[in-house]
Amino acid sequence: MCGRFVSSSNAQDVAKYFDVDEVSEQALEHRPNFNTAPTTDVFVVYADGSMRRLDTFHWGLVPRWAKDLKIGNKMINARAETVAEKPAFRSAFKKRRCILPVDGFYEWNKPEGASRKQPWYITRPDGEPFAFAGLWEEWRGEPDGPAEGEDGDEVTVRSTTIITGSPNDRMAELHHRMPVILPASSWQAWLDPDTDPEELPGFLVPAPSEVITFHPVSTDVNNVRNKGEELTARIELDG
Repeated sequence: MCGRFVSSSNAQDVAKYFDVDEVSEQALEHRPNFNTAPTTDVFVVYADGSMRRLDTFHWGLVPRWAKDLKIGNKMINARAETVAEKPAFRSAFKKRRCILPVDGFYEWNKPEGASRKQPWYITRPDGEPFAFAGLWEEWRGEPDGPAEGEDGDEVTVRSTTIITGSPNDRMAELHHRMPVILPASSWQAWLDPDTDPEELPGFLVPAPSEVITFHPVSTDVNNVRNKGEELTARIELDG
């Protein structure tokens, strides 16, 4: 799965890299976060008619038929193997696909003989951002709790999920799954809602091992309250 990542680039740089036509005010206000966790707002690139847009959506997909927003807490990832059939994802997979720009992400494993899991920071060797394959949805309803408007009026929430699949050989050293990473050559077709559904499974393949590198980082990243750049610093492992 992918449950924590780095979003450190500003909206203007992300928009330029992904050839975005329009940037929302919410995206422009987005602040760097080196420990982005589920249920927060994250950058999303998506197609809206003939335009490619950058916005921020709630991380944790909420299907249109959901009774409330809480279901999104369990929908931070969608499995590539079942995304076309699962009721929560199949509609979005057909028509509402997106890209999540990510500067790096974290994964944990438990080295042999270790007493606790070790976090690793994963990036591209060239320093460019990852383009995670994702889905998005638009939900309307009356949420419970502090998210509710002052008058209890219906709200609209756009949410997203990251598609994960089998790892490449390099990632398999850490974990049995990884996010689906899209090459630039596939961005247009992936975002286009009119792309033939039969072509979509061809995008859900492991990225080449050459596109990732990783190093161990401090367990400070385990605490979502920690959000600083120091979380990505390499540490030396005992032994």
